Amino acid sequence: MFKLAWPFFMICETPLHAGSGNDLGIVDLPVQRERHTDFPKVECSSLKGCIREAFESLDEINFNGIKLNKGALKEKAIIPAFGPERGDLHAGALGFTDARILLFPVKSMKGVFAWITCPKVLERFKNDLLLSGIKDLPGLPEANTVPYGSNLLLNEDKVILEEYTFSVEKPAEGDKCTEFAEWLANKIFPSSEEYKYWLEKMEKDIVVLSDDDFRDFVNLSTEVVTRTKIDSDTGTVQNRALFTEEYLPAESVLYSLVLASPVFSANKGIFKKEGKREEEMVLEFFCAGLPGVIQLGGNATLGKGIIRTRIMGVE
Repeated sequence: MFKLAWPFFMICETPLHAGSGNDLGIVDLPVQRERHTDFPKVECSSLKGCIREAFESLDEINFNGIKLNKGALKEKAIIPAFGPERGDLHAGALGFTDARILLFPVKSMKGVFAWITCPKVLERFKNDLLLSGIKDLPGLPEANTVPYGSNLLLNEDKVILEEYTFSVEKPAEGDKCTEFAEWLANKIFPSSEEYKYWLEKMEKDIVVLSDDDFRDFVNLSTEVVTRTKIDSDTGTVQNRALFTEEYLPAESVLYSLVLASPVFSANKGIFKKEGKREEEMVLEFFCAGLPGVIQLGGNATLGKGIIRTRIMGVE
């Protein structure tokens, strides 16, 4: 049973295709979606697999006062944490929830683009943070609000996203949306000069829409790319090889919970430390080893699915 949980964020540097297989709808290869909301997601199995691959690509790691090279890292840490290739031997000590959408980028008349979210997404985010023991979340903003000083506003109370105009409450210093946007931006981006532009943009350019409007955007404003296959013999388009593929756009922000339990393997040496529970050590190992950039989803050879990771509270 998992004893600890901790949130981490995933920011799409390039469009992300976490596919759900073939479909008979308009898009041949759609992204994964929640059944009851139609919000985009990434299945926990896909997420765990790509993170394990990222850990296995590490040359070495220093953890618990021990320096592990590639071979020892897999035997003494990765297999106990993620589980062996044969799943009937023992379970891994790490688990993951589905990666859920938190902020979705949409083209804006002013400010280039906005990050949109909605009350349902924020309430669920709050509940997930409470499961992790995080209680410093500020009050959640209501629908049709933007932060004070937003770059998206026209006539002080309008935003135009794609071809749609939305009326929003006139923002004020210190209101809920302003406080929440500042809090979230500082959780998602490090406070370094490298991320100054993105941190400041997120503090100003979040729009909280109604649940229905948000659902419409995440259904209708994803990237749909038409692709084809080239016949290797003729160098021309292969007959009847045209298909469409859906992507979450770059700048999308998702989050997941990493879950930790005591180690099931008999080999527990690296996760043993005086005064620490095993699940705490497993979580610390994840935080110490997670690369800042990973590849998630399909079409890796096309440069898709490049994801920047950020563990909440870990610089």
